[in-house]
Amino acid sequence: MQIKNLTLKNFRNYSEENFEFCDGLNVLYGRNAQGKTNCAEAVFYLCTGVSPRAKRDRQLIKHGQSSAEISAVACGRYGDVNISATIYENGREIRVNGNKIAKNADLLGNVFSVFFSPSELRLIQDGPDERRRFLNISISQLSKPYYTALLRYNKILEQRNNLLKDKDIGLIYDTLPVWDEQLAKYAAIVVRHRTDFITRLAPIAMKEHSRLTDGAEKLEVRPEKKYVGDDEELKEIIFEELQRNYDRDVRLGYTGTGPHRDDLDFIINGQDAKNYASQGQTRTAALSVKLAEMEIFRQISGEYPVLILDDVMSELDLPRRKKLAERAQGMQTILTCTHAERALYGKAAKKIRIEGGAIKR
Repeated sequence: MQIKNLTLKNFRNYSEENFEFCDGLNVLYGRNAQGKTNCAEAVFYLCTGVSPRAKRDRQLIKHGQSSAEISAVACGRYGDVNISATIYENGREIRVNGNKIAKNADLLGNVFSVFFSPSELRLIQDGPDERRRFLNISISQLSKPYYTALLRYNKILEQRNNLLKDKDIGLIYDTLPVWDEQLAKYAAIVVRHRTDFITRLAPIAMKEHSRLTDGAEKLEVRPEKKYVGDDEELKEIIFEELQRNYDRDVRLGYTGTGPHRDDLDFIINGQDAKNYASQGQTRTAALSVKLAEMEIFRQISGEYPVLILDDVMSELDLPRRKKLAERAQGMQTILTCTHAERALYGKAAKKIRIEGGAIKR
């Protein structure tokens, strides 16, 4: 799977530019704040419909402009696919092969992508929201049923939380079972997909981490809460869990149990990485998880995703930079850095110098 070319218009600091990528390593280099990350961000956006950095799409529009346009031609085992997005101040329009899509679910799965940057350290260091975000973006690319169930779960959860804030206590207790029947249904789908994904992820992440650390460290990835069963069994477990916590939820005014509260534990050599890992250990563990994510995409789809490494090399020592460069061989990689080191990336890599939101030719 690869991106053949990418066109940006009024996107971030780009006025208009066209990138041609090779099927191997593509190195975007140049001084800081020139637009390297913006290019990488655009690729990920076309793959997933979300930015890895911006909370609102309008932040992607070049200052002083009313809209931004990004488009790409990608190639996979089923042939070429054209993806384009026009981003406005108050909305967007995405097309796949010229057809306007109504739902983001119709974009997911056309081109897979894994994004890694120094900010991904939040995956381990920050709160559970970051880890759920990682799971949601990754699994949604692989499974439209997961993405759809997640959207419906969140919508019902919002309605349930609104009910819990009602002053009519009798109404709350009478109505909760109706919402919980639906909430548990979609929660079961979300939980099952997450459990399957983590079960795949854990051993691969352990292997990747051992390779990066020359066997000096052992990484374990565990769900904080483990659910077992098929969809119907999980639905019953979650429904009963919701029922047991009625009094607490009414007192707090929000739903305190369910997959929206899920978390992951990262254990390095027997210790909780969130509390005890050094910056270097955290960085390596996060990278190992991302490499494992990449391998899962290959196992399920039959081909590697587009690997995006944004300013990662500067955060690693030389031995780990070399191992990462070796690991990236055999797949399309878009890598941003300040210097294109020939000894590290080799002559075969395509090097693109970025300066002031434009390719320096």
